[in-house]
Amino acid sequence: MARQLPVRNRPGDKIARNASVDGPFTKLQAQFDLLKAQVRQAQQLSHLGTASATIAHEVNNLLTPILSYADYSLAADDHELMRKALTVTAKNVRMLIAMSGRVLEISAAKPRSVECVSLRAVIDDAVASLCRDFSKDGVDFSMQVDDAITVWADPLQLQQVFFNLFLNAREAMADAHSGRLTVSATPRRDQVIIEVRNTGEGIPPELLPHLFEPLQTSKPVVRDGRRRCGGLGLALCRDLVEENQGTITVASERGVHTTFTLVIPGAKQSLEANPSPK
Repeated sequence: MARQLPVRNRPGDKIARNASVDGPFTKLQAQFDLLKAQVRQAQQLSHLGTASATIAHEVNNLLTPILSYADYSLAADDHELMRKALTVTAKNVRMLIAMSGRVLEISAAKPRSVECVSLRAVIDDAVASLCRDFSKDGVDFSMQVDDAITVWADPLQLQQVFFNLFLNAREAMADAHSGRLTVSATPRRDQVIIEVRNTGEGIPPELLPHLFEPLQTSKPVVRDGRRRCGGLGLALCRDLVEENQGTITVASERGVHTTFTLVIPGAKQSLEANPSPK
């Protein structure tokens, strides 16, 4: 009787079986990535929704003098007043264009792009994206960040993190119409330690361990008679910071202050400019 040889898998058979297994997983992964991108977009738009009333107020502040000057100069038929009206119009429209550009940028779903960026420039962009000066809400804003400090990160993602943290801080101090928001940064070896501290009423201790989980919030679910979706901004912050190989933590003392600490990979330039003591 002829000896039966063991059947060996031909290369084509192996590929075919792997393909039959990998196909569904590849499809599921694509669906998961799409869902994750949609959730990310919802998280970004959630905080813009929170800021919409403030943005609308600032837009109204820019449009009101445009209309007033235009109506008055047309009624008076005064060419000098018309020139002044056009000057105010041109200035305020430029500000409106810049404001809308920042809003569109902060809500955009762009591919991630890591680069060496100026930390101070990113923070400046985040403040500008709020479309309202802190002093109008009685908040004293202080930025203790050296111009030379740079980090490795996606600049838009990092801007979104600061935008959310600043928006939360302003809301935390809104009722008192006073307070202090401080941003500081310290290079340490191959990292940059960033602290964002506000003097709002603080976060309940029982909420602190869950603060970065989706739909966890210390803010009222209903504000100004309108229902709001809370607890998405800080979850987004955590995801964005971790995507940039960093960490974010929070410490809070009721009635004193709340401090968010970010640790972001530092760029070589900032470390050379600000060497840390050993």
